Amino acid sequence: MAFVLCAQQLERIRRIGALVNLPADDPQAQTRNAALLQGLQELGWTVRRNVRIDFRWGAGNADNTRKFAAELVALAPDVLLAPGTSTLEPLLQVTRAVPIVFVHTADPVGGGFVESLARPGGNATGFTSMEYGVSGKWLELLKQLAPRVTRAGVLRDSTVSSGTAQFAAIQAVAPSLGVEVSPVNVRNAGEIERGVAAVARSANGGLIVPAGGWAVRHRDLIIARAGQHKLPAVYYDRYFVTAGGLISYGPDLVDQCRQAAGYVDRILKGEKPADLPVQMPTKYQTVLNLKAAKALGLDVPPSILARADEVIE
Repeated sequence: MAFVLCAQQLERIRRIGALVNLPADDPQAQTRNAALLQGLQELGWTVRRNVRIDFRWGAGNADNTRKFAAELVALAPDVLLAPGTSTLEPLLQVTRAVPIVFVHTADPVGGGFVESLARPGGNATGFTSMEYGVSGKWLELLKQLAPRVTRAGVLRDSTVSSGTAQFAAIQAVAPSLGVEVSPVNVRNAGEIERGVAAVARSANGGLIVPAGGWAVRHRDLIIARAGQHKLPAVYYDRYFVTAGGLISYGPDLVDQCRQAAGYVDRILKGEKPADLPVQMPTKYQTVLNLKAAKALGLDVPPSILARADEVIE
């Protein structure tokens, strides 16, 4: 018995630093963290027994996020976790030595975070949230669900490169669908209020909400204003639809956090990020909210009902 107790006491506790650009009490952040913890536990890692996770919550504040990145690196973690470009970039500015596993990053090659998807080459690897071509499908989905739409506003943060690229992909398919698209640059609640109202002033308008940390932080406001102005809106993640939005199309971002545990595990066991290929999403899901469709007076085509992976009544 004494030998067993000694072995338990000597078990090394590994350290993970997680930089999250959401408030600590955000339900979506908690759902994603729970998926990560579940994945780690399935691989034999238990908090306070053989692993410790230090969280820092940026809550959308870029200055705080940079400060917290430096704080986490100073703790000398074995691996860092970066959900999204807004946390990956500050961490890479602080360290090119500590291994980083990222998730929900739209274009790690274009952003200069890795050399290539197959061979990342540096201290970061992980899971990209989507290929830009998927963005065009949001407009296709909007047109199928609301055929009257001839103008679509695309909300984006123009300071984030992925927002610009997602808009370009949407713009590329717009002529074939007979829709005029325009970027709506937003970074805070006030700009979202004004931007959505401006789209609503155009006849036959619709809304597309691409991937971005800002969209997650302001999702309740975006959904509320889209509903208030009777704008059909397409989102990139199911969480918007379960919160009252109309329809979403995108990868399972919660599952990515669960998968990230596998890369954290491999790095803690000695593998290097440079040798672990960046993973692309393998499954996309369509989620439809029939209550929201009814409130907008939309007749949902059978083709969309048939392709929906989840229908919320």
